[in-house]
Amino acid sequence: MYLKEYRICMPLTVEEYRIGQLFMIAKHSHEQSQNGEGVEVVKNEPCEHEVHGKGQYTEKRIHLSSKLPTWIRSMIPQIFYITEKAWNYYPYTITEYTCSFIPRFSVHITTRYENNNGTTENCLNLSEEELGQREVDFIDIVNDPIQERHYKDSEDLTKVKSTKANRGPFDKNWRNTSEPIMCSYKVVRCFFEVWGLQTKVEEYAQKSCRDVNLLGHRQAISWMDEWINMSMTDIRDYENHMQKKTNEKVLKNQDKTTAEENS
Repeated sequence: MYLKEYRICMPLTVEEYRIGQLFMIAKHSHEQSQNGEGVEVVKNEPCEHEVHGKGQYTEKRIHLSSKLPTWIRSMIPQIFYITEKAWNYYPYTITEYTCSFIPRFSVHITTRYENNNGTTENCLNLSEEELGQREVDFIDIVNDPIQERHYKDSEDLTKVKSTKANRGPFDKNWRNTSEPIMCSYKVVRCFFEVWGLQTKVEEYAQKSCRDVNLLGHRQAISWMDEWINMSMTDIRDYENHMQKKTNEKVLKNQDKTTAEENS
């Protein structure tokens, strides 16, 4: 198992990010879905936990064959997806990724949001053994380099300003000077119990997790003016609308690809 704790600060309150998170996930999923690949929403429904209370359960299929390295694509079928199951008991969430084709592979993520700049040393109550294994990685959404293919001026937080919230642009020391400030604490556990490939696959999964979180959290802030005044009713309506559009986008292209292969 490869265990990392990511700490991702944002110039928001935890309550604000409750809306921003849902908006970012819905819009980001739609943007990243194309040519039969992307995020298909299978379920999105209320759930309840005896400790964490009421929440929202989502189940998604992430179709991504062509986005994988060649050495992984050589081992999997062309039509390939990872299943994401998430339980959102905000400000605490649980997310699991599995693949039916590779049963020994899984990623487990627990997340908690707090109103600070990443100073809580054991936010997710890790055991002493896990603390010894843990690698802490601060993701700086303003200053960390983004993959060139994902870079947009409109999402560069050293240039972007929210006119509705009067926040930004942000400088190198923003994490210590911004008000408000919050942190997303994410503990990511990667498992791949196959001798000879374990380290390579687990490292790839962690890198992918970091890249996705850097891009997604940058977008949540750069899109702030689109969601900052939304209510929970507004965001649920937006989620439903975007999920339908995204599913249509993914499944339409998959049907087209299947028809071409069978002709």
